[in-house]
Order: sequence, then C-alpha cells, then structure tokens
Amino acid sequence: MKKKYKAMVLSCMDPRFQPLVFNYLKRRKLTGKYSAFTIAGAAVGVTASKFKKWHSTFWENLNATINLHQIEKLIVINHKDCGAAKIVNGKKEFNNENELNIHKTSFNKIKKILKKRHPKLKIELILMSLDKKLKKF
Repeated sequence: MKKKYKAMVLSCMDPRFQPLVFNYLKRRKLTGKYSAFTIAGAAVGVTASKFKKWHSTFWENLNATINLHQIEKLIVINHKDCGAAKIVNGKKEFNNENELNIHKTSFNKIKKILKKRHPKLKIELILMSLDKKLKKF
C-alpha cells in the first residue's frame, strides 16, 4: 500500500545548511513526512544551464515521489552564500543583488516547469540565510 506524505524537500548539499533545513522542517512538524532531494544549489542546481546534466535526475526523482508517496507539494529551500550560485554568477562580482537574482531566476524557472509538468502540485519557495532568517517567494 502506498503511503501518503506531505512533500518533497529540495535543498542544497552545503553542510552548513543541513542542520538548519532539518530543524526548520522539524519546527514545522514535517519530520518523517517528506522525501528529500539534496543537490548543489537546490533550485539553482536543477534549473541553471550550467548544471544541465542534473536536471532530469531531479524531475525523475520528483515523479517517483509523487507516484510512491502521493505528496501534496514541493518545498524548495535555497540558501544565501551559495557555491552553486557563485558558479552560475561566473566572473561577475558576486554580491547580494547578483545572488538574489540568481535565486529568483531559479525559483521562477522551477515554478514554471512544475506548473507545466505537475499543475496540481503546490510549491513553496524559501531562501534561507546562515542566521536562519527565511524569505519566502
């Protein structure tokens, strides 16, 4: 029998953020109620052309968790001071504005693709900082 879970959480592999993401989800009482997909850059990693080879792996995993776990939503947690965003930024100065634009672009892309592929799935877009501050998009 398939078990129903709340969400899939897409987050970054950055070791500094693993406990922050876990504790954030725990505070929301989601422990044991989500599947996890962790990749460099979170939404940046699954939308930026620089990481094109990773994209299909994410979407195939999302399809699997939809089929296996009947999730209701995708929770995307990007973070500030992101190495993947630095890679996407290239040789330009990496400042708050440039990084924020990279995150916004990744959020817009993942939302657009999700709407096309899984129109019934809800999405939450969150940008987290090292001091645990959250900005929702």
